[in-house]
Amino acid sequence: MLAGVSVSWYTWLEQGRDIQPSADALRRIAKVLKLDRVESAHLFALSAREASPAAVTDGRISDGLEMLVRAIEVPAYVRNTRLDILAWNDAIADLFVDYGSLQAHERNTLRLLFLYKPYRSLIFDWEQMARGMISTFRAARAQAQDKAPFDSLVDELSDLSPEFHDWWQDTDVKGFDEGDKCLRHPTAGQIEFTYVALTPVGRPDLSLVTYIPRPAASDRQS
Repeated sequence: MLAGVSVSWYTWLEQGRDIQPSADALRRIAKVLKLDRVESAHLFALSAREASPAAVTDGRISDGLEMLVRAIEVPAYVRNTRLDILAWNDAIADLFVDYGSLQAHERNTLRLLFLYKPYRSLIFDWEQMARGMISTFRAARAQAQDKAPFDSLVDELSDLSPEFHDWWQDTDVKGFDEGDKCLRHPTAGQIEFTYVALTPVGRPDLSLVTYIPRPAASDRQS
């Protein structure tokens, strides 16, 4: 009633029938259900009405962007919507893993979370982070025109990780724009970061992710 649609029509929508909902109807439903920006985009993607599908990069980035990420002093990397890490600086390699020592297909955030054992001890709340990253990946997959690269990773991780297999069955979606992360670094101890992801102009398939160290609790109190 609030969205101005009939019960039958809404039932058909949830059943996935080919009823071709209008953009206006989807916006009204998203408003009534109080969907956030990412959830609304996911709704449009599922209805095949996404405005700008997220593309998967071919693995190449501009020289300028690579120079930028290496010049940034805080930990930083560039990744695509499939969560493949394409460029990074020394600071983030020291923080997480030497990405240069990995093969190209291994430089993927989801793959590292579930198949690289040190991540479990490094990330303070590993399960929360892993589930959140799956939600980000799920949202990106729904908007991608070519889902094959996403699905190949899903198949691999489902076979190798029972946790990923179970959690992939969920339906949550979320963005990865800004938030906090706590790490148990083997030499530096517990470190808290605020991460910020920015999209370069003209490259909606890429994100420049930076990890900004937060002051220790004792420093904040003083």
